[in-house]
Amino acid sequence: MAVLTVLEYPDKRLRTVAKPITEFTTALQTQIDDMLDTMYDENGLGLAATQVDYHHRLVVMDFSEERNEPLVFINPTFDILNDEPNECQEGCLSVPGFYEHIYRAAKVKVHALDRHGKAFSLEVDELMAVCVQHEIDHLDGKLMVDYLSPLKRNRIKSKLEKAHKLALKQG
Repeated sequence: MAVLTVLEYPDKRLRTVAKPITEFTTALQTQIDDMLDTMYDENGLGLAATQVDYHHRLVVMDFSEERNEPLVFINPTFDILNDEPNECQEGCLSVPGFYEHIYRAAKVKVHALDRHGKAFSLEVDELMAVCVQHEIDHLDGKLMVDYLSPLKRNRIKSKLEKAHKLALKQG
């Protein structure tokens, strides 16, 4: 198992629309484990494959206190069960250091395959509903900054670009 590099905004690869998974191989199982290791190492609640430069429809999450109840969503989709806007302060491993108020559906039903290809559905609300919508956005090439005003989005982009340049200089 390995910790992978998380792509950071404004990296263009984050805009890639992920392709469906059709084969459940040993390589896929390793990828799932590596993504879980990365999510835990980064102290995230969820991670989409796009964020680690894998461009297929795979999301991992874990909301447990002990960080030992991983959830795997392959080819996830969701239906909105309650479209009452739920405002949540969102962060993103690909937009480090920024937390913004985003409106998402309050309750959704997610449909996916598990790591072995078995179909399941799960009704989720509150933080988990936000996370499901956030991670599926990643698979569609959309980021949380897309919900912000152009002014805020450009401010974040500028700050992250400066941080990336500084990190390269310090090498």
